[in-house]
Amino acid sequence: MEIKTGEYNIWIEGAIIHYEGTLRLSGTDAYQEILSLMQTVLEQQPPMITLDLTQLEFLNSSGINLLAKFTIELRKHPEMAVKVLGSTRIPWQSKSLPNLQKLHKGVELVIN
Repeated sequence: MEIKTGEYNIWIEGAIIHYEGTLRLSGTDAYQEILSLMQTVLEQQPPMITLDLTQLEFLNSSGINLLAKFTIELRKHPEMAVKVLGSTRIPWQSKSLPNLQKLHKGVELVIN
């Protein structure tokens, strides 16, 4: 499953959700298609879900809200491990991604 536009690309590889490009969608409703893709992985109940954000250059506040909601949803599934991959070369990630650990203590955050 994949969502590809001129601005961003999001695809699934097993239980890894890859994000690439720039996400500046307007409001939470605009992110519904992406949330549906993420829910598809959740419904498969893998032992671990990985959000690979290392190639996501920009994410607006509505997109950060999407990640927060998904992280809160993952708390309901303690049997699933959660890993979030980020990059130190992208400033917003070092600032915003640690907040996901505040929402769900089980989030393993790897920012390289």
